[in-house]
Amino acid sequence: MGDKTMTADEAVSRLASGMTVGIGGWGSRRKPMALVRALLRSGIGDLTVVSYGGPDVGMLAAAGRVRKLVTAFVTLDSIPLEPHYRAARERGGFELMEIDEGMFMWGLRAAAQRLPFLPVRAGIGSDVMRVNPGLRTVDSPYEDGETFVAMPALRLDAALVHVNRGDRLGNGQYLGPDPYFDDLFCEAADAAYVSCERIVDTAELTKEAPPQTLLLRRHTVTGVVEAPNGAHFTSCAPDYGRDEDFQRAYASMAWPEFAERFLGGDEGVYRSAVRDWRRERG
Repeated sequence: MGDKTMTADEAVSRLASGMTVGIGGWGSRRKPMALVRALLRSGIGDLTVVSYGGPDVGMLAAAGRVRKLVTAFVTLDSIPLEPHYRAARERGGFELMEIDEGMFMWGLRAAAQRLPFLPVRAGIGSDVMRVNPGLRTVDSPYEDGETFVAMPALRLDAALVHVNRGDRLGNGQYLGPDPYFDDLFCEAADAAYVSCERIVDTAELTKEAPPQTLLLRRHTVTGVVEAPNGAHFTSCAPDYGRDEDFQRAYASMAWPEFAERFLGGDEGVYRSAVRDWRRERG
């Protein structure tokens, strides 16, 4: 079975420019920010990013690492529209494929099942088809003859996700109220890198919570990264909530200033910079 533990930088070293990378979580909730920060430290770019977007998309777009974005939204939740994403989009910094949330899920599910597409009602009768002229429809082969959107598979070269607990084999557990679609991201990818708040023995995974919280199975996971507070400043319930004060600072700060102050080093440097910021605020 093997020990799949590695560092965030080791995980990112397995990625390459031009890849399609899926990022788990939802908006500003349980995003794999330690992995995203490692990706920002690398020289990797020209990415197609697939995400229910939050600050992961905002940071990568602001840094000029995104060639194409596939998303249903990009939000900080308590701040409706991610401002660094918006600024990059207004500059025309990348291609955008904006689709319905259900279409997005069906694209991941098609990829997970190694199908070229799946039919879905979402998108019919909306501007999704107009703004995405590459999408096609398909008619039911049965008597009803209903027309569906043929949502293409969102096949990923790599997935990055964050969960509450993991083991060295690649099993991953969520303890919060929502699994989001992290399991589909991993299943849709050729390689999946999972950060977690804490690595525990396999037997301990079912001591904290029931077996149905075991969201990720080891056969879909390539590497496991222990990253305490690795979703900061997004939430990772029940371990911690969203850091609203820091998120507001991120949203209001010019990107070059934020990047220079908080992203100029490894995770230790990041944590130290956040502590210094807190002390300055009193």
